[in-house]
Amino acid sequence: MTTMQMNKKAKLYNQVGTHSEILEASPHRIIQLLMEGALGKIAAAQGFMKNKDVANKGRNISLAISIIDGLKMSLDKNVGGEIAENLDALYEYMNNKLFEANTKDDPACLEEVAGLMREIKSGWDSIPADAKQVKQG
Repeated sequence: MTTMQMNKKAKLYNQVGTHSEILEASPHRIIQLLMEGALGKIAAAQGFMKNKDVANKGRNISLAISIIDGLKMSLDKNVGGEIAENLDALYEYMNNKLFEANTKDDPACLEEVAGLMREIKSGWDSIPADAKQVKQG
């Protein structure tokens, strides 16, 4: 088996593993996965920006924006109130900074968004286990 074939199989294995995790994940874990995904895409974009790979930088920034849009759509402003409203505004700000990072080739914008996402994720990760359960009826 060639290295290329092994890499393709490893990539497929990772995709299947991620897909399986999503299918079995709680709503809380899905949000964590989205945040992890956004951070991964931002990190990739940082590397591509440093290496002057414009196409892959743009692709990864676009994917990060899409993930953050998914986080925005998951907000329930009726239940979350002011916190959800503030997160909505912060996610919008982050997407604007990602767009700016892409158009101005500005690594500081990427680092700012990564820092904000890490801070949000840290708060999300610290939610007690009993509060993570979905309340029924």
